[in-house]
Amino acid sequence: MGNGPSLSESLAMYPEQFKAIPLMAVNFAANTPVFNKLKPEYYIIADPHFFTSGIDENVNRLFKNIEAVDWNITLFIPCKFFSSVKISNPLVTLRGFNPIGIEGFSAVTHPLFRIGRAMPRPRNVLIPAIMVGIRLGFKDIYLTGADHSWSKTLSVNELNEVISVQPHFYKDDAKEQKRVDSVYRGIPIYKIMESFSVAFKAYHQINEYASASGITIYNSTPGSFIDAFPRKSIANL
Repeated sequence: MGNGPSLSESLAMYPEQFKAIPLMAVNFAANTPVFNKLKPEYYIIADPHFFTSGIDENVNRLFKNIEAVDWNITLFIPCKFFSSVKISNPLVTLRGFNPIGIEGFSAVTHPLFRIGRAMPRPRNVLIPAIMVGIRLGFKDIYLTGADHSWSKTLSVNELNEVISVQPHFYKDDAKEQKRVDSVYRGIPIYKIMESFSVAFKAYHQINEYASASGITIYNSTPGSFIDAFPRKSIANL
């Protein structure tokens, strides 16, 4: 479950499907009512901001909410931050993943993907989420809330500052929006476009690897900009 705005629509239309299969949530999903309602079996966070901020109230609340779960959940975090996360709840299992991004011939990259030593460049948290799902042994993976329609909300103001609004299925508070604005401030638009292309290219690499491994990844996100995976509604899942 990505955090794109379409997730609200999917949850409203197909509640039984979300109850019937193992779920993986990402990033700030734990700060929403959906988290305790759906009780996802897996959770993944990848951005260094989650482990180096210290003063971000939203991040602190995220870990408190995960700490308070009353169901079994596995939390995946980058290996280099493993020692920085302290969770005492025995229902929470911590596991690491290696977010090293590589490109090249499949004869080189696929074996490294298989043993978890590398992955396609993790520009977006959905990339390690899919790769972790593959390593968990799932043969069919459905993507929801993976809108990736960032270019729709990209603009440049009269000061030549790039404005990037990245809507989620929940509403970001003012502090989080201010943080996101600061991340993009001073970055020229061509670099932002290049960053977008890294993510979309990575999905094609993932699809190639998944196909070679007998795994199918379905894009079940209405209106998604990701063109690497076959589309399939979760209506009949």
